[in-house]
Amino acid sequence: MSNPAVEKMYRELRDKAVSKAEGMNEKPYVMVGTATCGRAAGAMKILETFRDELAGHQVDAELLEVGCLGHCYAEPMVAVYKPGHPFLCYGNVDEGIASRLVSDFLVGDDPCFEFAMAAFEPNDVFPTFADYPRGVYEQKIILADCGLINPEDIDHYIARDGYLALAKVLDMDPGAVVEEIKESRLRGRGGAGFPAGKKWEICLKAEEPVKYVICNADEGDPGAFMDRALLESNPHQLIEGLAIAAYAVGASQGYIYVRAEYPLAIKRLHTALDQARDKGLIGESVLGSDFKFDIQIFQGSGAFVCGEETALISSIEGNPGIPGHRPPFPAVSGLRGKPTIINNVKTLSYVPHVIRNGAAWFRGIGTPNSPGTAVFALAGKVVNTGLVEVPMGTSLRTLVYDVGNGIKEEKAFKAVQIGGPSGGCLPESALDLEIDFDSLQHAGAMMGSGGLVVLDEEDCMVEIARFFLEFTQKESCGKCTFCRLGTKQMLEILTDITKGRGKPEALELLWDLAEDIKTGSLCALGKTAPNPVLSTLRFFRGEYEAHINEGCCPSLMCNELISYRIVPEKCSKLCDACIASCPVEAVYTRPDMLKAVDLEKCVKCNNCLVTCKPLYDAVMKVTPPETGEGGDEN
Repeated sequence: MSNPAVEKMYRELRDKAVSKAEGMNEKPYVMVGTATCGRAAGAMKILETFRDELAGHQVDAELLEVGCLGHCYAEPMVAVYKPGHPFLCYGNVDEGIASRLVSDFLVGDDPCFEFAMAAFEPNDVFPTFADYPRGVYEQKIILADCGLINPEDIDHYIARDGYLALAKVLDMDPGAVVEEIKESRLRGRGGAGFPAGKKWEICLKAEEPVKYVICNADEGDPGAFMDRALLESNPHQLIEGLAIAAYAVGASQGYIYVRAEYPLAIKRLHTALDQARDKGLIGESVLGSDFKFDIQIFQGSGAFVCGEETALISSIEGNPGIPGHRPPFPAVSGLRGKPTIINNVKTLSYVPHVIRNGAAWFRGIGTPNSPGTAVFALAGKVVNTGLVEVPMGTSLRTLVYDVGNGIKEEKAFKAVQIGGPSGGCLPESALDLEIDFDSLQHAGAMMGSGGLVVLDEEDCMVEIARFFLEFTQKESCGKCTFCRLGTKQMLEILTDITKGRGKPEALELLWDLAEDIKTGSLCALGKTAPNPVLSTLRFFRGEYEAHINEGCCPSLMCNELISYRIVPEKCSKLCDACIASCPVEAVYTRPDMLKAVDLEKCVKCNNCLVTCKPLYDAVMKVTPPETGEGGDEN
């Protein structure tokens, strides 16, 4: 930095933050993950337990709320630091463990290794996260600080070189900043994979004096929570990236468009913005320079279509969130008719790292055409659900089996639904596919925003396609006839197939409708809505044919095509658990005291199977439905 005013102001901020961080290490502290995933698992009760125990034992320790470490399967998670001991992370913490960590570790000298997951730094007594199989394959960039800093204390971010990139660009020509992003080959992480630098260049060259930058945080994919976790865990990373984008293209006003269903993310964003203004990092004179920039939060109403940039712009302008025609693209004519940059949360979060470390560093990670890392929300039937960040080019097999630790209950892998409802389902034969924007598109799926749902042998691919199509059909804005009516007709056909009413000609009709919808829809929601159907027809056509030609669901998932049977050899005469669990009295006791199911009364709620499984495992699903005398299959 050669701008003395900017350099002086930033150095003062950083020196104060570093001094504060060093002071923290002089005494114990406890970090409790209170992002949404942690709260859902009971983290707030754990936080309260620590507060009471620390006060009760009169321990001089700081208690901090942090974000998500990514290991959502192990929530609630707690990190405990005590001078002279390894900095340890504990998973699945309950009130008893929390109490022990205070009495035995902070008061006593026992680190409670029996409850520990891993250490954060190398040591001689306990493995680190890097020693996990997952740690071998992960390469964290934008997730690196998540769960390790207080998202509501800006000094935690600044102490880790936060806002250094912003200070650096204030001494650069805006064109040079754009060129750095172009040379990095950073592609948009919102789904389309469009080069971020190219978009910025178009906006920079626009001659309009008023320009805008927008962060698209309208995350709506089922099973996706990457953006939410970043906003809740490290909001300043995004704010810094958005400020750099604004400087690069010449904008003075920015917006963060976030859905109202993310109250914690919104709260932490407001706090972060207030702190950034107080420090002079946004506002009338950023870091004492002549760059003026501020950010406003806009809360969306949860419409999936508002993830499309023209619909998002329409929503901010106070109009219905309905996509518009392109061109002109927003970089030329966007919000209020002015040149506008719209980037996803993850895209903007990479920007400070690219500026700090250089374009060549970023290109050195991942693949030539898709540099950097990919952040995925691992969900579904995988053992270790959560957030992961791996280099582009990592295989699906590595992601599912090494990072995610395989399939729950050691069941057989069937498919991954990747890219959200607009993505596709890839089968076992695609497990060795190296993940990047181009390879996924070639395979019939898409990167999307990063949702990845793992499916096992018990998942019916026809029902999966129906579920995702039902979502996109409900979220259609209705502007395009092909999307509005075509997806509705496809959904009706799929519903008929899952209920045993499908006809052989339905498969060709589904394919034709899908192609017409892709061709005739205006925005990406409509153009990609048929993808789950097309990919499942391509890779799992046999399941469709079984539903139609044999009247059965091979995966025993479609209720209309299954029934329940109690195996006499496994049933216990002394147990009435299945009878007690049945809400319609369909399970009864036979004369020989064994249990049976009256299929005419059965509503297929699955209660009897769930109740019996840990006891005798005597209840089973069968297909096609078997019916004996009086509706009793036994």
